[in-house]
Amino acid sequence: MAVASAPLRVLIGKVGLDGHDRGVKLIARALRDAGMEVIYTGLHQTPEQVVGTAVQEDVDAIGLSILSGAHNTLFRRVLELLKEQDAGDIALFGGGIIPDEDIAHLKAAGVKALFKPGAAMHEIVEFVSGLKRHD
Repeated sequence: MAVASAPLRVLIGKVGLDGHDRGVKLIARALRDAGMEVIYTGLHQTPEQVVGTAVQEDVDAIGLSILSGAHNTLFRRVLELLKEQDAGDIALFGGGIIPDEDIAHLKAAGVKALFKPGAAMHEIVEFVSGLKRHD
């Protein structure tokens, strides 16, 4: 008898001063509806809070929504903290208002995927579904 694998655990967060959370709540719901365990940290989190929660909750991925323009700083800080916490196997992805010229740099730094406003929900769900558990 095959043992069912545990569902992916995904932390969805809003870092920085950005207070717009409608889209991120829709993504959290879509991931949950697709069978994943979703932890939503709420608004105005620091990178330290997000990474601390991710490590404590033993998540497989972190999805950040950043609409404030601070994407270069915030994504890089989360990646740095994940390495410091020996949690570099947690996949980081995100979305928001990110200029095309910044996307390649963020991916080269270690962000697995970036979704711009208007991205199809099924694309985000398919990407996250394709991630592997980090156990």
